[in-house]
Amino acid sequence: MPPVEATPIKKLKILIAEDDETSEMLISIAVQEFGEEIIRVETGIEAVEVCRKIPGIDLVLMDIQLPKMNGYEATRQIREFNTDVVIIAQTAFGLSGDKEKAIAAGCDDYISKPIKTEELDKLIVKYFKK
Repeated sequence: MPPVEATPIKKLKILIAEDDETSEMLISIAVQEFGEEIIRVETGIEAVEVCRKIPGIDLVLMDIQLPKMNGYEATRQIREFNTDVVIIAQTAFGLSGDKEKAIAAGCDDYISKPIKTEELDKLIVKYFKK
């Protein structure tokens, strides 16, 4: 497989659902090369609303521990009206069973925090390489 940066993918519309400002900033930097547009929200409710109102979101990076509505429930609600968007769960806890719960809720994949840029790049390329 060629290096991640050598694998062409289209520019993506990315939604980052993350309530921790530092984590959100680091994720934004990590996905910058892939993003045509990066949208940021802090709650699960906002994530659902944005996915409903803004067409063409390609990728959602969904924190599982969000205020007002957790990432599992937000993912379930998004899946009710959008089965095409790629949703990658992210959590700081990395507890046993988290990945299975994320997949059961409708996430396509899962990544543990702290997020390593190389791992995130590989996941994005996995779903969006041409």
